[in-house]
Amino acid sequence: MAELFRMPAVAADAATAVLSAWQVAEGEAFTKDDALVSIETDKAEVDVSAERDGVLLKALYEAGVEIEVGEPIAVLGAVGEQAGDLDALLAELGVGVVAPGEARQAVRRNVPEEPVARPAAAPASGGPDSGGRIFSSPLARRLAREAGLGIETLTGTGPGGRVVRRDVEAAVAARRTQVTQPPATPAPLAAAPMPQAAEPAAPAAPAGTGDHEDIPHTRMRRAIARRLTESKQHTPHFYLRATCAVDELLALRQRINAVSPVKVSVNDLLIKAVATAHTQVPEMNAVWQPEAVRRFRSVDVSVAIATDTGLVTPVLRGIENLSVSAIATRTRAFAEQARSGALRPADLEGGSITVSNLGMYGVEEFAAIINPPQAAILAIGAARDEAVVRDGAVTAAKVLGVVLSVDHRPVDGAVAARWLAAFTEAVQNPVRLVV
Repeated sequence: MAELFRMPAVAADAATAVLSAWQVAEGEAFTKDDALVSIETDKAEVDVSAERDGVLLKALYEAGVEIEVGEPIAVLGAVGEQAGDLDALLAELGVGVVAPGEARQAVRRNVPEEPVARPAAAPASGGPDSGGRIFSSPLARRLAREAGLGIETLTGTGPGGRVVRRDVEAAVAARRTQVTQPPATPAPLAAAPMPQAAEPAAPAAPAGTGDHEDIPHTRMRRAIARRLTESKQHTPHFYLRATCAVDELLALRQRINAVSPVKVSVNDLLIKAVATAHTQVPEMNAVWQPEAVRRFRSVDVSVAIATDTGLVTPVLRGIENLSVSAIATRTRAFAEQARSGALRPADLEGGSITVSNLGMYGVEEFAAIINPPQAAILAIGAARDEAVVRDGAVTAAKVLGVVLSVDHRPVDGAVAARWLAAFTEAVQNPVRLVV
């Protein structure tokens, strides 16, 4: 029985999404959990899987089109079902008539023109290939589109021949090598007359001029720019700074890693300290809403992770009840998923505070922009040796600088100051992080 397949709500606050690529060709059968289509929102690109076996009878939109959530995007049928009279079928399902061989096109909004490879239908006689289907990760498809490469031209080295990030990077590097090699000079043609009127054709050049290159904005980069600009324009930031002694924290980390099967980073311990401070000062675990201040019962913390396509902030949930090793495990899993393009939109929703750490780059201190609608972001710098006064004597110590950016609408300055004092206390007396 034919049915409509609608644009899913892959993000809680998204009214639209971009249909990045069809993973199944028209007329091709699929099985449960096969990827049907890749969907891109402001925060991530994800594959939408089939809920049961079936066949793609008709794609109603082309790849690269922005579509409202809930809008029909395809007609699915049962295994072995034929489309038959497509116009009658669409009319029966309440969808406008689509000309044979064509898909409806919606108006594009801020979506760069990108060539998108579409898998070919399976050959009738069968063959050694997998019916023309090309398996690839969402990140590989995005990188291929940005580089102007057809995913079908790449050889996959991932599991089952899946095209992954390294395959795209290798293809881009190979293309650059070919471009930089001078072509062989052909032998002159004695009898070839020189055209007199025609102007010589100018070689194709990348966007920009000889002294720069213009890199088109991706949807994700546009979203980052828009959200952070809105944050600085509409969120009244104020900033608190503190310096934490981390000698005991570093010693605790060393003892934990000596016995734990999961290696714990300094950042993992600092995330746990954030949870401790949120538990002690619950007024900070809140966000501003138009009609009320929403205060949360569990501590959900976003972790800033840099990727090749931009910054993402997946949310660690309920960390007040997690051990430090559990936080380390989840953080590493999120980092791997972020860099392979496997994060789900649900992973990026929620939280009241973000932790952003640039200490590994030697940055001593920085002030970060709040990620709306959250109420705060904690910017963490590098641990460094510094002279401090203890018990009236000057001594050397490892210290770490932090800057807390706070939304003044849901949080008053005194509340933020109590929170930062609780965080500093947890860092400087870290035994409470593991009990």
